[in-house]
Amino acid sequence: MSPSSAAASFSQARAHAALARPASIAPAAPGFDIPLGADTVRVELTAPGTLHVQMRKAGHAATPTIVIDPALHASARPSADISQDAAGARLQSAQLEAVWDKEHGELRIGVPGQAPLLRQFALPSLGHGRLSLIHAKGEPMYGIGGFDATEAATAGLLRDGYRPVTAGEQGHAGAPFVWTTAGYGVLIDGVGGQIALGDTRIDARMFDGGLDYYVFVGGPHAIFGALAQVSGRSPLFPKWAMGFTNSQWGIDQKELLDIVEGYRERHIPLDNFTLDFDWKAWGEDNYGEFRWNEHKFPDGDSGKLKTLLDAQGVHLTGIMKPRIHVDTVEGREASEHGYWLAQSDPAPDYFSHQTVREIDFADPAARAWFFNKALKHSFETGMVGWWNDEADDVAVDLQHMDMQRALYDGQRAISDLRVWSLNRNFYLGAQRYAYGLWSGDILTGFESMAGQRQRMLSAINVGAMQWGMDGGGFKKGPPSPENYARWIQFGAFTPVFRVHGDFNQKRQPWVYGPVAEKAATDAIRLRQSLIPYIYSYEHQRRATGVGLVRPLMFDWPTDANLRNDVDAWLFGDSLLVSPVVDQGQTTKPVYLPAGEWIDWFSGRHYAGGQTIEHRADATHWSDIPLYIREGAIIPVAPVMDYVGQQPLTELTVELFPADHATGFDYYDDDGKTYGYEQGEYFLQSMQLEAHGDSVAFAIASPQGSYQPVLKSWLLKFHGKPAHAVRSNGRALEAFASADALRASADDGWAVGEDRFGPVTWVRVAAGKGQTVTLDVVK
Repeated sequence: MSPSSAAASFSQARAHAALARPASIAPAAPGFDIPLGADTVRVELTAPGTLHVQMRKAGHAATPTIVIDPALHASARPSADISQDAAGARLQSAQLEAVWDKEHGELRIGVPGQAPLLRQFALPSLGHGRLSLIHAKGEPMYGIGGFDATEAATAGLLRDGYRPVTAGEQGHAGAPFVWTTAGYGVLIDGVGGQIALGDTRIDARMFDGGLDYYVFVGGPHAIFGALAQVSGRSPLFPKWAMGFTNSQWGIDQKELLDIVEGYRERHIPLDNFTLDFDWKAWGEDNYGEFRWNEHKFPDGDSGKLKTLLDAQGVHLTGIMKPRIHVDTVEGREASEHGYWLAQSDPAPDYFSHQTVREIDFADPAARAWFFNKALKHSFETGMVGWWNDEADDVAVDLQHMDMQRALYDGQRAISDLRVWSLNRNFYLGAQRYAYGLWSGDILTGFESMAGQRQRMLSAINVGAMQWGMDGGGFKKGPPSPENYARWIQFGAFTPVFRVHGDFNQKRQPWVYGPVAEKAATDAIRLRQSLIPYIYSYEHQRRATGVGLVRPLMFDWPTDANLRNDVDAWLFGDSLLVSPVVDQGQTTKPVYLPAGEWIDWFSGRHYAGGQTIEHRADATHWSDIPLYIREGAIIPVAPVMDYVGQQPLTELTVELFPADHATGFDYYDDDGKTYGYEQGEYFLQSMQLEAHGDSVAFAIASPQGSYQPVLKSWLLKFHGKPAHAVRSNGRALEAFASADALRASADDGWAVGEDRFGPVTWVRVAAGKGQTVTLDVVK
């Protein structure tokens, strides 16, 4: 993007953010002013670990861009001590300190009582869109941007040198944000620019001539929590989006129903089918881009198809394009009202071969027009999610974000059903609009599959937590059966689990032969059994800014072995996964960080801080390197064909006690609506700890007004078996076996064994606070 177009985009971003800013006035944040002639730099604490440094030209603050959450300043005023004298000024809270040294013209930012983390000189340069920060030598840097669909991803997660700040092309995720495991992150309020990372410097240049920035102090979890607070929290996806998605290009109603029946006959879980061009009347007049193709889907427009699929537990989502046909009713309306994007010239569409042009989604009127009556009808008759494609071809960083804003705002205006979307690039702030990212039109094959690891983790490193890919690969023909099976196993441990292929390519498990079908089916079923665990991390992402998947250095920031590790990641707090991504591999090295680990499938225990050798199955592809972290709390449900197929009245919780306290927040709600925003949810915090000859498990009283059908917890304590069990100090009845306990409707306990070794089963009532204590065999 040229500086001039970037500046235009930046100005639009500020204007649109201003329109969205609430009218309420929050209390002023504690801070101090640094006078610079007619200008002022304002330094203030907006949260206990967040510092905002803002250039105010002639005393006036610039309007925040769309990167910043419009509701940010509604937060409560944090406490800090402020002191000023002739030598400068100091701001100090329990977590953060900022010192203005007037004599040396230096702003120092860090943690009280420690050496500064960052030092800024030449403060007037902020007024010219430039920022220079000095930091300690050799700190590992992350963020700024990921990788597009085709570029080499050999850099992994670490960032250095010159980096453009951009949403980029397909698959790319970008943000004006850089962070380090050394204890801080820097967020610049801007769209379009560049950041250069040196051994001791962060230099940024933005194109609009002004610059504000935020500093977040703390570890990775604290940094991303602050990032979510400043740039905005992400709404929850519907619960069905935690399951498996089959996408296909080249399909009609009959084939769709046959494929769904194929999943159901085989009891392979499926929650979502996503349709490409086929679903809409692409190229036809009278809003063909927004309505059902009645030739391929004769029962779409009437809603009958929706009824048929609802009975099968399958949700339909469909592709959307940023362009419309010029010589149509809708095209002439766009011309009349000036809705065309200036950077988009009329050109033949590759699919319809008719002239199309792209809509200017930065225009609020164009966004409102885009969610028109035809699209509303398509939504009401079953197209309940949006797959936004190709809005990254015009070098406008916010085009995809603004396109999804049109759909998010349009759907929320007419329905309380949650918005679901996938988009082909990402710029920070987009997460506020139920925004998922997929990695673009990737190749099939093992090399392409392996490269998705760094693409996913790099996207997460800039705040794009809801990430997915075209499982199996999109281009260059079908994957081999082995490649397909391994890709499904990989995808089962990503935030958005889906498959897709090029025109007329099929990605159903049974297409790839019985061996691949078995391996893929097992992985899909494992994913489905973990839905209660996965869905709880929907809540965690919204509440804390850290989602289901994260790089290992989030939790082990001082482990040098993890600085650029893309081979494994955490799937929630309790699971580490390291998928097989090499053809014919028989032995896979897996580095396990500090702690104790247990192989999910074999039950074998490993000490952390070492590389182990995983024995891979190169014949049947039946294995997934998956390890349980000590202290794990993992709710597991019976495998269903789709989310919500059967009421979940009892939920099994796998417990692996450690000699330190660990926790998990179990979360549930109706899975469909935004009632959770008004407190309609069920949240129970759990804590687990072993104390020598006893194990304590505490369940807090539930929060929220939602009442699930859940009646009881079936707790599985792994480790030393119990000889007595109490709930809230009351002895529970002992049963002769786990089967006897399951057959009873009463609370109680039993001992036995499973693949992990000795296990104690305990049933207690759900929905109330209690403490379960096990006296274990010494």
